[in-house]
Amino acid sequence: MTTPVAHFDHARLAFGSRVLWDDLDLDIRPGEFVAILGPNGSGKTSFLRVLLGQYNLSGGTLSVTDKVGYIPQQHADDADPMALRGRDLVGFGVDGGNWGLGIRGRRARRRLVDDALTQVGALEYAEAPVGVLSGGEQQRLRVAQALTTDPDLLLCDEPLASLDLANQERVVELIDARRRNAGTAVVFVTHEINPVLPYVDRVLYLVGGQFRIGTPDEVMNSDTLSELYGSDVDVVRVKGRLIVIGGEDGDHHHCVDAEDTPR
Repeated sequence: MTTPVAHFDHARLAFGSRVLWDDLDLDIRPGEFVAILGPNGSGKTSFLRVLLGQYNLSGGTLSVTDKVGYIPQQHADDADPMALRGRDLVGFGVDGGNWGLGIRGRRARRRLVDDALTQVGALEYAEAPVGVLSGGEQQRLRVAQALTTDPDLLLCDEPLASLDLANQERVVELIDARRRNAGTAVVFVTHEINPVLPYVDRVLYLVGGQFRIGTPDEVMNSDTLSELYGSDVDVVRVKGRLIVIGGEDGDHHHCVDAEDTPR
């Protein structure tokens, strides 16, 4: 069998009395696309931070590849977005912004940056100030930044937030292209599964200290989510999209994204 890029064995993560998950066994294999879903506060981003080595498990073990790329949530960069070029933003993935490189080092750095820009079709943005680029173009650069490490595992923290549907599709296609072309495993934290549903192999759903792992059909169904939430939840498919409907009783139902807690 192919060696997993990440292996959780009876893993537990807790902060004081608050348990995010316990007894989690999970192998993430090369080329696999895993979506992480759940309500706010369920531990989705914490899952990525464990993989990044920023949080230690409370119990169990984790082994993970050394070659990890990370696409953060969109946010205003600390640097002046009008002074920062697209090439500079991508270059942070190579050296973290440490510019004290010799001539040979600068040439190697430029090759890495250009290769990453080419992979995401963003060479035309290389010299443009980041501040004049659209949200979709900026996120394309962040994907390129993550690819400069030539990752075996690509961690994506809400990379579609604040993007319109067209740009969501473009970003997901870029990430999936890396997965297909290089066998890179993808762990994708998202508000809802619909933008990534055609690409997902497995779902890890976190809620209330519990979890379920399986294919989208195995996890994103009425029985499984009702059991997890301890409340009636209906999952319906409308024109290829999953809609989660939850309610306190038969007279009060509403549509929610796949991450929201039924009320």
